[in-house]
Amino acid sequence: MNVSPSSSRPPARADAPPVLSLSALLKRPLEDREGHSLGRLADVIVRLRGVDYPQVTGLVAGVGGRQLFVPFEQVGSLGDEALKLTSAKVGLRPFERREGEVLLRADVLGHRLIDVAEARLVRASDVELTWHEGLLLVAGVDTHRPHRLLGLFGDRTAGQTYRDWKAFEPLIGHSLSAPERGPAARIRRMRPAQIADLLEDSSKEEEHEILGRVHQDPELEADVFEELEEDRASRLLGARTDAEIADVLSRMRADDAADAIAELPQRRRRPVLDLLPAGQRTKVLTLMGFNPSSAGGLMGMDFLALAADTPVRAAVAAVAEARSLQTEALTSVYSIDGDGRLLAVARLVVLLQGDPDALLGEVSESDPVRVGADTDLVDVALLMTDYNLLTLPVVDEERNLLGVITVDDVLEATLPEDWRHREVAPPPDTLRTARTARADDGAARSQEPPR
Repeated sequence: MNVSPSSSRPPARADAPPVLSLSALLKRPLEDREGHSLGRLADVIVRLRGVDYPQVTGLVAGVGGRQLFVPFEQVGSLGDEALKLTSAKVGLRPFERREGEVLLRADVLGHRLIDVAEARLVRASDVELTWHEGLLLVAGVDTHRPHRLLGLFGDRTAGQTYRDWKAFEPLIGHSLSAPERGPAARIRRMRPAQIADLLEDSSKEEEHEILGRVHQDPELEADVFEELEEDRASRLLGARTDAEIADVLSRMRADDAADAIAELPQRRRRPVLDLLPAGQRTKVLTLMGFNPSSAGGLMGMDFLALAADTPVRAAVAAVAEARSLQTEALTSVYSIDGDGRLLAVARLVVLLQGDPDALLGEVSESDPVRVGADTDLVDVALLMTDYNLLTLPVVDEERNLLGVITVDDVLEATLPEDWRHREVAPPPDTLRTARTARADDGAARSQEPPR
């Protein structure tokens, strides 16, 4: 959505248009109050303000081969031909970027940003600046590539369509501005699989910045590593210390953590394992003892198992409280005896629709479909297909419940290795939303000012 001010609101400066494009401003001459040329505009400095729109605070002027700082308070006019200052001369202080400052030309224009709604990387071809309540703000970004002929022979800004700055996550790569960007990072609203796809498509510099944002939410970081391809996850983890790797793996599902450790160099596996919490270390070591393409290698060790005499009401409450377990594994609740042997399984929908006062064993399916830890992937897939299963329990020779295979584990193991690189069509509602946004773009510009 565009964020230009209402047509009824006058601009802060009478000679300035309500909307400016960065490309139209760059390289304009700078003149003093007498009209004498001082140099040319090299860049525009903005200060990030968390969730608010960035504010223009100064200019970088190219004067005699040097870059000098010009406070925005000294800018008296933003005319079409030249930028006029209120002072008779420019200070000779060389420009040095401060904490929280971003250079629109150097950091944004021509660089890639994250389109948060569409979960993809796009390139900024221009930036929209808008007056609002006496401040010049960054309001929008145009991500359409300018027409080559227009760029060479005509108006570069013709046909531009700006979208709200807040629809994007800029990848600036400037460490001093990172504290200002981190707390308001929009990337953390995205799904882990979407962030993993971004990492697969990013350069090393972009990758570093994306991970920096994600790292501020340890649970999200673990989820993202679970979604990454093994080679990419191995490289990214391998660049960290043993303690940092263990910190990420401690929050991952045990089966994904086992896969990640198996991809580490041999010399690093034991030190990382030793740093894992005891419970996670036991699960990981158990899973590493199975063939990765067998039921034991596919299973997760987090599941909900209760005694057969548990009331259905209590079983449903246990599902509601099992917030640390993988949601896919909670589609079923298992009945076990005192020695941990599998007795029966109850689908969650059966529990929700059944008598709350009944016992778990009474509403469960006795003699459930199950496999041994050595069962190969093909047989696992066939069983889950034949019986329409979302989960499949794995047991040992004594029928002790070892773990549970979920359908997403089977899909991930059976899909082609390059499945992440396929272009998947967006759902219909996404297409409709995108088209509506483009159609309403012009109307929104005149109705909604920056907040």
